[in-house]
Amino acid sequence: MKHSEAPSNIFAPGIRERLEAYAALLTRWNARINLISRGDASDLWTRHILDSAQLGNLLPAATGTLADFGSGAGFPGLILAITTGWKVHLVESDQRKAAFLREAVRATGALAEVHPVRVEALSLARVAVVTARALAPLPDLLTLAYPRLTPGGICLFPKGVTANDELTAAENEWHMRVERFPSQTSPGATLLRISELRRVASDS
Repeated sequence: MKHSEAPSNIFAPGIRERLEAYAALLTRWNARINLISRGDASDLWTRHILDSAQLGNLLPAATGTLADFGSGAGFPGLILAITTGWKVHLVESDQRKAAFLREAVRATGALAEVHPVRVEALSLARVAVVTARALAPLPDLLTLAYPRLTPGGICLFPKGVTANDELTAAENEWHMRVERFPSQTSPGATLLRISELRRVASDS
């Protein structure tokens, strides 16, 4: 499959064209800056785009605002902005990657805004959903996400083989409702949907 061709039976034509424009742009930029590994370039659609898009099935029914921490090349946040219509805040402190994200938002017409800062320095109204992919262990992600979630907000975090260990570590600090969904693109990976988040210390 060419990098600029999306699977024809998965996305609606308008969305597919925008994803194709994104894939072509990423391929060009990846020759200059390291957005994805060269080994992943030949499997861009499954490894990155479809892997990100599947999180759209776990979003709340009502469209809202989402913050994606450590967006990198736009996974999963920019893909979700294109495929779901949610307003997405892309948080990426690497200035070169942030420049790519700004160009990708322009090229795809995504409803997204780029914040070229570290998550800890982010100034943003609370959001309904926080996502992050391959950014940090779960306890650290929850610490970053908690003060930025609206009441009733959720976290969507793809995790690999360390999911169980990370959940065990997080339970020392957090009460939460955890739902687990098998990844449709990465065997052995898990999609975590976390809600009803509150600190253990709040009970005392």
